[in-house]
Amino acid sequence: MNMKMRKCSSCGEYTLKEKCPYCGMKTGNVAPPRYSPEDKYGKYRRILKKQMLSKNRG
Repeated sequence: MNMKMRKCSSCGEYTLKEKCPYCGMKTGNVAPPRYSPEDKYGKYRRILKKQMLSKNRG
């Protein structure tokens, strides 16, 4: 049995099971993605971060 934490994408609950015991939806891995110096999506992540910051300011 795999003992890694998992999170339900629907209700946000944490569990060790493949299926959420609360809502029955599939759970996903909680671990962050691995670091890569060839960050393919870094540009888009930075753009999104700027948009979110400007949206929060007003």
